[in-house]
Amino acid sequence: MDIPGNLKYTKTHEWVKIDGSIAKVGITDFAQHEITDIVHIELPEIGKQVKKGQPVAIIESVKSAFDIYTPVSGKIVGTNDSILESPENVNESPYEGGYLFVVEFDDEKEVESLLGAGDYKKLI
Repeated sequence: MDIPGNLKYTKTHEWVKIDGSIAKVGITDFAQHEITDIVHIELPEIGKQVKKGQPVAIIESVKSAFDIYTPVSGKIVGTNDSILESPENVNESPYEGGYLFVVEFDDEKEVESLLGAGDYKKLI
């Protein structure tokens, strides 16, 4: 299971890459293995205000549909539209080409409450 040390994680298996006040979000390698073959993705609207823990995206696999939660509150400022046409990219590259959305956040304390790689590894 790949768990990059430079990312933050949630208990609901989202990863977060922080760059200033920008958080790039996707699902972990563990999550994509559990979900299996991803066939459809619904992404949030750019400009939408979101609250930490709110479901903002949906991933559908051959098994079921799964809500994806935002790990921080803020405004959606970007989405990875390439995965709409190629949802399998989330399975193939969950930490790079398979990211889901980008949030501009305003509360640093929410970032501090996220899990580090070691704590996430213990969780799974």
